[in-house]
Amino acid sequence: MRFSRIQVCRVMSTTGMVPVFYHSKFEVAFEVLKACYEGGVRAFEFTNRGDFAHETFGELNKQAAKDCPDMILGIGSVIDAATAALYMQLGANFVVGPLLNPEIFKVCNRRQVAYIPGCGTATEIGYAQELGAEIVKIFPAGNIGGPSFVKNIKAPMPWTNIMATGGVEPSEENLTAWFKAGVCCVGMGSNLFPADVIAAENWSEIARKCRETLSIIAQVKQKQTNH
Repeated sequence: MRFSRIQVCRVMSTTGMVPVFYHSKFEVAFEVLKACYEGGVRAFEFTNRGDFAHETFGELNKQAAKDCPDMILGIGSVIDAATAALYMQLGANFVVGPLLNPEIFKVCNRRQVAYIPGCGTATEIGYAQELGAEIVKIFPAGNIGGPSFVKNIKAPMPWTNIMATGGVEPSEENLTAWFKAGVCCVGMGSNLFPADVIAAENWSEIARKCRETLSIIAQVKQKQTNH
C-alpha cells in the first residue's frame, strides 16, 4: 500500500505516536503490528536491526496491506542510501534514521518518500529542512536536552515539526512534557513493548497500552489547543 508524503506526515502529527519495533520472527512482528493497529496506531516503524530484517519487512508489508489496510509502515535505523532504496523497493512509506545522511534524501526525494533523519543540533535540523525534511527526529531525545531542547528549538524555528525518539515514556507526565514543549509526535519502542509482554505473547496488552497512550496524547493535544 502506497501513501503520499503528505499523508504520512499528517497521520504522524494527527495520532502523535509512531511505535518503533523489531523482531527477527515475522509471526511475532506481525502480531505486534496487528495489536498496535487494533490499539489505534496508524504509523508503525519497523527497525532495520538484524540479519534478513528486509525479508521480514517485505512479508510484514504484504500482510499489513491485507489485514491492516490503513497502517502506514515505514523503516527505521537506516543510515545509508542503499538500505533506504532496498526498503522503498519493499514498500516502505517512510524512512527514519538515527543520523542525517544527505544521500538518503536524494533517493527518498526522488521517490517522494518521507525521510525523517535523526538530528541533535539546530544546525542539523536546519540542514535537514533545507534538504526537504517535513519532520525531523531528535535523537536520542532524552539525552540531548529533553523537552527543553524542543522548546528552545521551536522558539527561533517555530515551523519545525519534531518527532522525539529515545527517552519517551507512555505516561501522562512524560507525554505532557514533550507535547507541551512542541513536538508533533513521539517515537516509542521498549517502553511500549516490554520484553516480558512480548515473551508472554500478550498481544491484547500491547493493544491496550497503545490505546491508552494515544488517548493520553489526544487529551494533551486537546488541552494545548484550548490554551
